[in-house]
Amino acid sequence: MAITIKDIAEQAGVSHSTVSRALRYSPLISVDTADRIRKIALELGYQPSAAARSLKTHQTRVLGVVVSSIADPFFSEILQGIEDVAQANNYSLFIAASQRNFEREQTIVKTMREHSVDGVIICSTSFSASQRRSLTEFGIPIVVINNQAAEDYRYSIYHDDVDGSRQITRHLIELGHTKIAYLGNSLSGRTTFDRLSGFQKEMENTGLAIPPEYIIHVAGGGPDNGIAGVDILLDLPDRPTALICFNDMMAIGVLKSLQQSGIQVPEDFSVTGFDNIVFSAYTNPPLTTFDQPKRSIGSKAAEQLFALLNSTPDENTAYQPKIHMLQGRLLVRKSTAPLPSGDL
Repeated sequence: MAITIKDIAEQAGVSHSTVSRALRYSPLISVDTADRIRKIALELGYQPSAAARSLKTHQTRVLGVVVSSIADPFFSEILQGIEDVAQANNYSLFIAASQRNFEREQTIVKTMREHSVDGVIICSTSFSASQRRSLTEFGIPIVVINNQAAEDYRYSIYHDDVDGSRQITRHLIELGHTKIAYLGNSLSGRTTFDRLSGFQKEMENTGLAIPPEYIIHVAGGGPDNGIAGVDILLDLPDRPTALICFNDMMAIGVLKSLQQSGIQVPEDFSVTGFDNIVFSAYTNPPLTTFDQPKRSIGSKAAEQLFALLNSTPDENTAYQPKIHMLQGRLLVRKSTAPLPSGDL
């Protein structure tokens, strides 16, 4: 049978309210009395009821987090940053993957409302406006990460993907490459087009043309999508000498396809990724990529959400929209090298 505050009060010879205050470290209780009560609670094996606490405070101390895919290691590092801040605030996470599917989104939102999560962080690049309204109409504050509909949200965290892609492109140009291709993920919306934009801007800034066939978008961001994309490029009569991939997962597939085709990386062909997932340092060769501060992105999103949760209703209404743009850094490894001496 679970130990209750009543049991502790009887053992300590004090009232229920005194026990409650002592367990909440209220300054209204003397230090000696509070220490004695907490010692009794520990000896009896008392565990506070989250359900009972939520009824009194109208808080469940649970944050909802929506990601596109749990299988993507990119999201696991963002989740770690969110969890770091959540645990520091004595909160738990309710994590769900939308798989960019409208019906799954509906189910996730319905479940999060039923469980009365205190706030939601959306890591999915696409999230329907109807589901967003379903959360906000229920009074649930939202912070989004790298979402393609920033104008629909007041609070968001972004990585500067345009700048990151420009840095990658500049690196390849400095190596002597002029025939550079871009492989994007058509399901990623704003993110892939920001990275494409950075590539195009840097090429234009250097006076280099991009043949239309050098820009390819495939429906997904996994290794198989990388294989499908690079196979198209390899069939071109005038192949590029370098490829910028939307993310590291696609680049991993590209490396495998090139290896199977007998094309040496980086001697014959340079490849870059984006995100710096943990596997990127262990590919053959190790992947040149752009390191997003993924853990910081997650922690900043959680900090912004807690700022909303800890504000009063009046402060919340007046809380100005905030967009945080974070910067990453280029990581040059062994998958890029100077322009090969001959054509592929």
